[in-house]
Amino acid sequence: MIRPLLIVRLLTMPCIWMSVVQFVFGELSFMYFKDGVGRAFVTPAIATFIISLILLVGFKNIPLPSVNTREAMLFASLTWLCVGILGAIPIITIAQVSFTDGVFESISALTTTGATILSGLDDMPPTFLMYRQFLQWMGGLGVVIFVVAILPMLNIGGMRLLKAETPGPIKDDKLSPRMSSTTHYLWMVYLAITVLCALSYYVAGMSAFDAIGHSFTTVSTGGFSTHDASMGYFNSPLILWICNLFMVLGAVNFALHYRVYIARSIKLYWKDEETHGFLWIIAVVALLLALFLFQTKSEEGFWMSITQSFFHVISFITSTGYAATDFGSWPAVTSIVLIFVGYIGGCAGSTAGGNKVIRNIISVKSIGLEIKRLVHPSGVFAMKFQGRTISESVRHSIMGFMCLAAIVTVVFTLLLMATGMSFMASLSATAACLNVLGPGFAELGSNFAPLSDAGTWLMSFAMILGRLEYFTVLVLFFPVMWRH
Repeated sequence: MIRPLLIVRLLTMPCIWMSVVQFVFGELSFMYFKDGVGRAFVTPAIATFIISLILLVGFKNIPLPSVNTREAMLFASLTWLCVGILGAIPIITIAQVSFTDGVFESISALTTTGATILSGLDDMPPTFLMYRQFLQWMGGLGVVIFVVAILPMLNIGGMRLLKAETPGPIKDDKLSPRMSSTTHYLWMVYLAITVLCALSYYVAGMSAFDAIGHSFTTVSTGGFSTHDASMGYFNSPLILWICNLFMVLGAVNFALHYRVYIARSIKLYWKDEETHGFLWIIAVVALLLALFLFQTKSEEGFWMSITQSFFHVISFITSTGYAATDFGSWPAVTSIVLIFVGYIGGCAGSTAGGNKVIRNIISVKSIGLEIKRLVHPSGVFAMKFQGRTISESVRHSIMGFMCLAAIVTVVFTLLLMATGMSFMASLSATAACLNVLGPGFAELGSNFAPLSDAGTWLMSFAMILGRLEYFTVLVLFFPVMWRH
C-alpha cells in the first residue's frame, strides 16, 4: 500500500535541499562572481523553500513509519523528476532555453549523463557554469542517498531507499548497521577523492575555477565541462592522464574505496573481482583501439594514439563522456566500440552508469555454466563471484536485467528514429542516455540541440530510467505496483 501524504512529506526534503543549493549559488553570484545572474537563482530558491516548508509544516502530524518497498521506488523516481524540474529553472532563465530543453539539461546534470543542448559555454556566466558542474557532483552518488545521509528522519526505512537508488545487482553491502552512517562514509570518501582531483588538476595547469568545476564532473563521472571543447580545451596529455585516474576512481565501488582506506592496503582493489575485471577490460580495449588508431593514422604518433585511446575508452566505460579530440572523425568502427564499452559500464556502487561490470562478468559465467550443463547433463555446478556462490535468483535477475536493457535500447532507438533522427544518431543518443554517458554521434555529435521536443522528453525519461536501472521506474507503470 502506498501512502501519498507520506510521499509528499518526504519529497519536501530534496526540494528544500535544491532550494538551498540555488540560494548558495545566487549568493556566490552576488558576492563573488558578480556576473549578474544571482536573481535567477535566489528567486526560485526562496519560492521553492517557502512552498516546501508550508507542505512540511502542514503534514507534520503525519507519522514517519518504515518506508515500504513500493514507496521507496516511487519516492526515488519522483525525487529525480522533482529536482530535475526545479534545477531547470535557473537554466531556463540564464541560458534562455525552452522548458523542455531546460529540464533535459537539468536531468542530464543530476543523473550525471552529460548530454547537453547548450553551446557557447566559454562565454556563459561563471556562476551558471559552476552550477551545472555542481549539479552533476550532487547527483553522482544520488540525491536520495544524500537525503538519507543528511536527514535523520529517514533513518527508518533507509535501507529500502538506498536499494531503490543504488546501482548494482547486490545491494546489501553495508559499511555500518545504520544506513545514515553508511551514507556518511560514502560521502566522506566521495568528497576526499573530489578534493584530491581538484588539487591535481590545479597543479597540472588548470585555473582554480576549472580545477574545481572539472573535479565535480570527473569524480561524479558526469562529463560536463566549462568549455565547448571539453577536455580538449586544455591541450594537455598530463591533464588527460590525471582525468583517467580519477574517472576510474569514480567508477570503482565507493564501499571498496572506504575499505582500502581502513585497511591501508591498495591490494584490495586487485583482489576485488569486479574491479580486477574492470581494469582488465580497460587495458585490453584501449590497447587494441590505440593500435588501430596508430595503424589508420587517425592520431599523430603512437603516444598520442595511446593517450587518446585510453582517455576515450575510460571516458565511455565510466559513462563520464568527456572528449579530448574529434573522435567522431575516427573510423566508424570506433564509434561502435565506444558505444559497446559504454554499455559495459563501471562497477556497482559507484557513480558510473552502464550495465555494470559485475553483471557482465556473471552473464559470461552464466553462459559458461550453461555450456557445462549441456556437456555434462548430470553434473552439479556452482557459480561463484568473489568467492561467494551466486544464487539462481540473483543469476536470473541479472540475465533479466541484461535482456531488458537490450529491449529498451531497441524500443527507444526506434522511437527516436520515428522523430526524424538517423539510425546512428538514435542509437548513440539512446545508449548515451540509458547508460548516463553523454556524447552522441552523427547529427548529435556536437550536442543534443537537433532533437525535437518529443525526442528531448523521450531522452529525459531515458536518463532517469537508466540512472535508476530500469526496474525502479518501469514498475510504476504496472498494475501490480498499485494493488493493495
